Amino acid sequence: MRKLLFTGAGVAALVSASCATTTQEVRTTGDSQPTASSSAPAPKATNPLLAKWSGPYGGVPAFDQVKVEHFKPALEASIEENRREIAAIANNPDAPTFENTIAALEDAGRTYNDVGTIFGIWSSSMNGPEFQAIEREMAPKLAAFADEIAQNEKLFQRVEAVYNSPDKAKLTPEQQRLVWVHYTGLVRSGAKLDAAAKKRLADINQRLASLYTDFSQNVLADEENYVVVLESEADLAGLPESVRTGAAAAAESRGMPGKWVITNTRSSMEPFLTYSSRRDLREKVWRNYVNRGDNGDTRDNNKLITEILKLRAERAKLLGYATHAHWRLENTMAKTPERAMVLMEAVWTPAVARVREEVADMQAIANKEGAKLKIEPWDYRYYAEKVRKAKYDLDENEVKPYLQLEKLREGMFWVAGELFGFSFTPVSNVPVFHPDVRVWEVKDKASGKHVGLWYFDPYARPGKRSGAWMNAYRNQERFKGEISTIVSNNSNFMKGKPGEPVLISWTDAQTLFHEFGHALHGLASNVTYPTLSGTSVARDYVEFPSQLLEHWLSTPEVLNTYAVHYQTGKPIPAALVAKIEKAATFNQGFGTIEYLSSALVDMKLHLAGDKTIDPDAFERDTLGALGMPKEIVMRHRTPQFGHVFAGDGYSAGYYSYLWSDTLTADAYEAFTEGKGAYDRDVAERLRKHVFSVGNTVDPAEAYRSFRGKEAGTDALMRKRGFPVPVKNKKAN
Repeated sequence: MRKLLFTGAGVAALVSASCATTTQEVRTTGDSQPTASSSAPAPKATNPLLAKWSGPYGGVPAFDQVKVEHFKPALEASIEENRREIAAIANNPDAPTFENTIAALEDAGRTYNDVGTIFGIWSSSMNGPEFQAIEREMAPKLAAFADEIAQNEKLFQRVEAVYNSPDKAKLTPEQQRLVWVHYTGLVRSGAKLDAAAKKRLADINQRLASLYTDFSQNVLADEENYVVVLESEADLAGLPESVRTGAAAAAESRGMPGKWVITNTRSSMEPFLTYSSRRDLREKVWRNYVNRGDNGDTRDNNKLITEILKLRAERAKLLGYATHAHWRLENTMAKTPERAMVLMEAVWTPAVARVREEVADMQAIANKEGAKLKIEPWDYRYYAEKVRKAKYDLDENEVKPYLQLEKLREGMFWVAGELFGFSFTPVSNVPVFHPDVRVWEVKDKASGKHVGLWYFDPYARPGKRSGAWMNAYRNQERFKGEISTIVSNNSNFMKGKPGEPVLISWTDAQTLFHEFGHALHGLASNVTYPTLSGTSVARDYVEFPSQLLEHWLSTPEVLNTYAVHYQTGKPIPAALVAKIEKAATFNQGFGTIEYLSSALVDMKLHLAGDKTIDPDAFERDTLGALGMPKEIVMRHRTPQFGHVFAGDGYSAGYYSYLWSDTLTADAYEAFTEGKGAYDRDVAERLRKHVFSVGNTVDPAEAYRSFRGKEAGTDALMRKRGFPVPVKNKKAN
């Protein structure tokens, strides 16, 4: 998931992540790139980024008018506008109240928010060389402005006065929560520091902003520049037609007709490693992918990471925290790194044991085939498929013809209608930033009331970071009238031939549902203030609604209607569904260790304090101490770990997916203990207490209101097919 996070409507920090998937990441300019030069600033009067969003549905972004040259002057002008708004609040001669201080902050920075949103969209989806130059220039300036607001003494004194006022008890619960969010946000950003410490903090944040930009641009460049070109039919051995078609399209787009290209993204790498019988090419594709940001060239990220970690440790100490991890986790469900570590370590041991079983099964097949090899990381997916076939008589290639991208999108819409009462209607009267993007209006089925807009950008292209994520272009609110949300889902599927359906894997289908869960979290929002709206919740809670929605992909109602063969139109056979269900926990050792090793390295990096860290050595030594199976590498190796080093968003927070999954597993059992996946009463509780409330209540309280209890790890262990400990620690 990739979002822009704001304090109120004003303070922006770009967070990069490729969710569950995920969040997250020099380019050649393709047809999708803006072509205007950045050297000719547009006058303010004609800058579309500064205009209020107009048109239908409460106004929409004027994507069709945006050029790269607009961004710098728009950001600078919107900063000045927001600066004036903040000054008016800080210098108000009247005594501080909720209305003239907290509510005023909620209404400040709306232009800056809108400009920053579109800036973020271009950064993730339309990022060519001209934009990158502006991104590098503006990143430290945006960080400096954020600190300027956070360190405004008069502003903080007013917020603190409202926070400490006895009149706070007279506010609504949502207003009290909003006061707490603004107050703690400013304190955690250094509002109480002395002048010298504030100056150093601002310097650190500006430097970090530049480092984050450099990090993400380096990974992006390696994804674009390290590709594997397949020259002949012999290079395609083992590849199904859908993979061949995508590789041919990728080659065509790079001016190499008649060849095939495996791009350096997960959506291209994974199917190649799964099906290619060419072990030499599997290793080449694998090495390209795992060495992104780690090639010892000008785009190598190791030195950047060393500096980022040093600066984060210094910042944490300035703010009064033992480590960056302690600072980041203070306002999460976990509260402390130690509690997050307890959960991760509880799952690590059974997951490693499962990997040993999986490797033994794969090695046995390799031996039987006379392959004379030991399983290596580039072999894992390939031989796992063989094991799946042998153990469960299940071949991914049997399933894929039934998984059409567009039919699954229809299935997601149907699930949203059943669980939340939403309907989706395609619209063509709003501008988009690329021809691939399509838009749907979302309504409440019962009343016909407009709920919001859903933008869908499904395909990979030059200038777009890899992974999958959700954006909120506009948050739902009732503060200044009924303002509906605008959300988007973004993926990197490979386009096939014109007119042919795009077929995706079961894992990609789960990711599709996952990101749609984030979108539904935004669409279901029903709060007053934009800061508390939608997905603006604790980092280790935000993945809960999205991971939960993955369960509905495998329900018979979806499979029988929307998993239909792309040629015959017949639904997926019941026998094949039974095989999928039987193999539900297959390869969970791999999936868990691949993810959890990344989460553990992330946390340990940020618990290491201010010592100088060599990222490659730290990764190697940490994994060795953990007993990392040599047949697996981290899902996100440190030099390409965009969740953690392209922004603060998931730093010391990648554990969040596992924390959220403890809730997910337990929450879905609420449905299975009831009338099943479409139990209307349970769905209504879910909407009322989880999807609609945003950050208006503490997430632990929200979950207990939905479930009637806390979630331990028992359901998580059952979901992953691991043994359930006799004595189990609570996850929250």
